Amino acid sequence: MERRVFMEEKRYLKWYNKVGYGSGDIAGNVVYALLAAFVMIYLTDIIGLNAGIVGTLIAISKIFDGISDVFFGAMIDKTKTKMGKARPWMLYGYFGCAVCLAAIFCIPVDMGSTAQYAWFFIAYTLLNAGFYTANNIAYSSLTALITKNNSERVQMGSIRFMFAFGTSMLIQAVTVGFVAKLGGGAAAWRTVAIIYAIIGVISNTVSVLSVRELSDEELSEGKKDDEAQEKYNLIDAFKILVHNKYFLMICGAYLLMQLYSATLGMGIYFMKYVLGTDRLFGTFSWAINIPMIVGLLITPILVARLNGMYKLNIVGYVIGTAGRLGVVIAGYMGSIPIMLFFTAVAAFGMSPLQGDMNALIATTSEYTRLTTGKKVDGTMYSCTSFGTKVGGGLGTAIAGWMLAASGYVQNAATQSQSCVNMLYIMYLWLPMIFNVLITFILVNLNVEKANKELQSQ
Repeated sequence: MERRVFMEEKRYLKWYNKVGYGSGDIAGNVVYALLAAFVMIYLTDIIGLNAGIVGTLIAISKIFDGISDVFFGAMIDKTKTKMGKARPWMLYGYFGCAVCLAAIFCIPVDMGSTAQYAWFFIAYTLLNAGFYTANNIAYSSLTALITKNNSERVQMGSIRFMFAFGTSMLIQAVTVGFVAKLGGGAAAWRTVAIIYAIIGVISNTVSVLSVRELSDEELSEGKKDDEAQEKYNLIDAFKILVHNKYFLMICGAYLLMQLYSATLGMGIYFMKYVLGTDRLFGTFSWAINIPMIVGLLITPILVARLNGMYKLNIVGYVIGTAGRLGVVIAGYMGSIPIMLFFTAVAAFGMSPLQGDMNALIATTSEYTRLTTGKKVDGTMYSCTSFGTKVGGGLGTAIAGWMLAASGYVQNAATQSQSCVNMLYIMYLWLPMIFNVLITFILVNLNVEKANKELQSQ
């Protein structure tokens, strides 16, 4: 009976709507991948700033990020325009993203160091706490606003993250060589950042224009929501979120996922000073992103076969954790081929959660509606922005602190043994630990079962 209902569920999107929506993550990952993988080495080795101070500035910036996520989520929920609730924020927010991204990589080399730190902090905070927040929450919340079909939501998530990991792979693979071909130095980084920002603006605009939001009546199955449901302030929205245990679990998982990605992004230091060349960073990027994309392709099929996301996500992360353990062992063996193999295994295992995360958040938002009677889709999707910015930012900050504590010397031919030991911890041990913690969260994150029990009452 359940299978027939699933097959007959109304469809809202054509293939080009899903692909168009997914292409929006080219824009998001132009920002995220460039910052996660290269901002620290740009600031330390090109501008000459101290890694520990940069890490501290990033950490302070995250305080503003934590406040802005719920604020923009609540604002999206209250927005009513001809374009809908989320699309205006997604469209206009990205222009600010592009300007700030370029500004971060346009720090004048002849300024005093205090002015350089201030320049970076202002541009980085405006980008993350302001424009990227508005754009990313709006983009993620569209999953719940353009379709009510859970199968389509999973497909959208898989397509979205195929674009995301494809973009990350290309940026990580080509940026070092691209900068070198442009002559290296600050001017080359500035040119690359501007080119990436323009690409982001184009892909974001295409994504916005590829879909339309459903009306409030259609989202509510033809029944107008009680006006009282919309009358809640920022504090009310925050209370709604923190009383949803599944939201807190997703926030924790998303945060750890981005910490994981950020520590892998710092792998450029490991490649340069342990494996001998930073060009290997691109090779490892292929080993991560190709298996991830393959896994995303089959995630919708697996979710349909298993009639849900819960078991698939757990099994995937068990594989992912085992894969990272293999990377640790191979790293100490000094075998690059075995490291690449287990890197690919880990990425493939982690792909289902990436593909169905947006659908999982939509299901969690439905749990809030069932338990409180309130629709807070935009606020609910603040966890994606929170996790991406705070997790990615803290991961980069932690890496900066660890580098500074280990005695890292900018552009040295070789690093001290204490620094090399720290690089092993950063690139090998931390990602595996993060995966263990995520697996533990997923075991307890069965929101699908909770919704079925509430709907049967």
